[in-house]
Amino acid sequence: MLTFLIVCPAVFLAGLIDAIGGGGGLISLPIYLLAGLPPHRAIATNKLSSSMGTSAATIRFAKMGHINFKIALSCSITAILGSFLGASLSVYTNERIIQIFILILLPILFVYLLFTKKDFDSFARKISKTTYIASILSAFVIGVYDGFYGPGTGTFLLLCLTRFAGLDVLTASGVTKFINLVTNLTALVTFLFYGKVYLLLGFVAGICSILGNLIGSGMLTKNADKVLKPAILGVICIFFVRTVTSL
Repeated sequence: MLTFLIVCPAVFLAGLIDAIGGGGGLISLPIYLLAGLPPHRAIATNKLSSSMGTSAATIRFAKMGHINFKIALSCSITAILGSFLGASLSVYTNERIIQIFILILLPILFVYLLFTKKDFDSFARKISKTTYIASILSAFVIGVYDGFYGPGTGTFLLLCLTRFAGLDVLTASGVTKFINLVTNLTALVTFLFYGKVYLLLGFVAGICSILGNLIGSGMLTKNADKVLKPAILGVICIFFVRTVTSL
């Protein structure tokens, strides 16, 4: 019961943040570990709850017409390929190198977002071949990062889709959610096959994640740009602290 009391509120908060700006895993996974789950069990169970929450947010975005499925499917393919490549590279690369790179990158990104005068939707432009190319390349690059290191993948992809691909906030969020769902379900099936998921805990926490994602996606659809920027800045701060403490 204590495990449920520790995990469920935190997973709700993670779902709320994840629906708005990504990065919910930066909160939920450490909580599973704090609750005493072995690392592999924590990662696997987190995939169940996060997949449930992401499914709810994805369905909501789809019903509201905020997912461009042509872009989403194309990005999912390259994201999976990139993730496979990144995981393969991680076998031969010291993780500390990427951590140091992240510690340099995050403050620069934080200052840039904090002082930029443009909002996210001001980067939006008409969908063209350039949009598809930029989206697919962004998904591949972030997929490599996801396989190699992982934390903050959704946030970084959301930034790339708005800044480089020129998607509006809601469409970029919908595409990001769809990609996250595909990659999460792929990992979840693998963990279920090996029997690593605590099903009851993951399911109950998943209900909390669904609630958080639904509330978060509702906040985003009502106040997209006003809500997104503070959320991403908050995620960057959490990510920076976590990276520092993991060195």
